[in-house]
Amino acid sequence: MSIIDNRKALHDYFIEDRYEAGLVLEGWEVKAIRAGRANIKEAYVVIRDGEIFIFGMHITPLPAASTHVTPDPTRTRKLLLHEAEISRLIGKVERAGYALVPLDLHYTKGRVKVAVGLAKGKKQFDKRESEKERDWEREKARLVRAKR
Repeated sequence: MSIIDNRKALHDYFIEDRYEAGLVLEGWEVKAIRAGRANIKEAYVVIRDGEIFIFGMHITPLPAASTHVTPDPTRTRKLLLHEAEISRLIGKVERAGYALVPLDLHYTKGRVKVAVGLAKGKKQFDKRESEKERDWEREKARLVRAKR
């Protein structure tokens, strides 16, 4: 079940591979995510010292989250992947033009997971091309419905 999608990533990048990663979260963050208070539009993924981190993911704390914890909405969170997946990603990201982008937050067996995509940046004319394709598909569907 999807919590939030990053449509901006699908618009700005060609997604070549998808990986599902766990997140290291605090209790108040899980409660806020379940309440739908997460945003990954401006987030990005970085590999440091053989570990993967997500930066810029904003989780707005609930007003009644906790009295003894001072929440940091945009703190750096660690992603959990198998070591083989991390080494494969390191090799792929080091190639020119590739980046790791968070695609969506979702639940798997009651746990919050993030889908990370290996992405290559789109040029402006690629974005226009995909927009034309989307419009054409929409128009085709409209014409098929009109003929019935």
